[in-house]
Amino acid sequence: MLETIKKAAKEKEVRKRFYFTILMLVVYRLGNNIPIPFIDTQALANAYQNIEGTLVDYLNMLTGGGLSTLSIFALGIQPYITSSIVMQLLTVVIPRLEELSREGEQGRRQIQRYTRYVTIALAIFQAVAITNGLYGAALSNATLFQKIVMNIVLIGGTMLVTWMGETITEKGLGNGTSLIIFMGIIASFPKTIARWKTGVHYNTTSLLAIAIMALIIVAIVVAVVFISEGERKIPIQYAKRVVGRKMYGGQSTHIPIKVNMSGVMPIVFASAVLAIPSTISLFFGGNGKGSVMTFFNDTTFGFILYLIIQSVLILVFAYFYNQIQFNTVEYAKQLQQNGGFVPGIRSGKPTSEFLANVSTKITFIGSIALALLTIIPSIASRLLSLDISFGGSSVIIVVGVIIETIKQLEAMMTMKQYKGFLNR
Repeated sequence: MLETIKKAAKEKEVRKRFYFTILMLVVYRLGNNIPIPFIDTQALANAYQNIEGTLVDYLNMLTGGGLSTLSIFALGIQPYITSSIVMQLLTVVIPRLEELSREGEQGRRQIQRYTRYVTIALAIFQAVAITNGLYGAALSNATLFQKIVMNIVLIGGTMLVTWMGETITEKGLGNGTSLIIFMGIIASFPKTIARWKTGVHYNTTSLLAIAIMALIIVAIVVAVVFISEGERKIPIQYAKRVVGRKMYGGQSTHIPIKVNMSGVMPIVFASAVLAIPSTISLFFGGNGKGSVMTFFNDTTFGFILYLIIQSVLILVFAYFYNQIQFNTVEYAKQLQQNGGFVPGIRSGKPTSEFLANVSTKITFIGSIALALLTIIPSIASRLLSLDISFGGSSVIIVVGVIIETIKQLEAMMTMKQYKGFLNR
């Protein structure tokens, strides 16, 4: 990894992409420290203090702390992620969207346009929920005009963050959406460390509990790297064929099927879906005794139910992404057209069924591993009575984003070598 970074640093194009990515992320962090107009910061701080420690903390972490200060980026990129989930599900259900997805770049741009429309609708919903629900009491003195301006700024901030994410993906390094979430998560780490330090100072937090949690986090990092690199190689043999005076084929290769083919996206999407009930409860203040967030956070049954739902969602999205990324029917068709076959398996439908069977088993193993790695830190923090602002999902996202970015760097360097070879 370090060797790849050293080589990449010498390439002008890679440096430009790196600087652009850093610039966008710096702008994002600055925006998280700029409050929206017409707010009373002290009343806002008091209102957030009353709900701190609930699932709102998790939403706040995903927005890089913007929700607690009601910054211009308070909604973060969550509306866009939720919109992407909706559009991908609709692509499977609505034939017209499925046709657009197969029309190449033009079709994808049209779907992207629809995704932005849905993002705006969700941003409007969440902005109204925050200004009239979560912080309704703190903003009770605001006039109608001031409330409208607040909502417009919040919605505009979301669209700006969405544009930044898409632009990073196009002109920077890595997946822009994942990197923005990554920045929000790592921004919460110092806060957690400060809490632990304060707890140790006042003897409310055990050093042993911190050491155990640190070991768990290290183990999760190692496990995530292991899962990300794990793959099943399906051997492929190409039949020999004569074209004119030349003979083609006869070589052997393989299809690599990753244990975790979808990366961190199942966890990101599961987090977005789990945020929906919390967002709806914001309309009602989000901090009542009977609120959704209080139920999931303060009751044992609610906590267990939350972990079960989170695990199921990770499994569902892992299989969903697997179906999108690895089309076994298309693979089998391409192999048949090019004279390739899996040894011992007939071409066509039997090959497709074989690949689907292997992919299903591997995806099951990978998704179960992701689910376990996600819930273990949450269970450990509850048993150890250790306050953390991040969970297993956050650690997995951070490690996964780093791995994906490094892999993109490696791919860019490989392409650079090929270009240099062809230009000789």
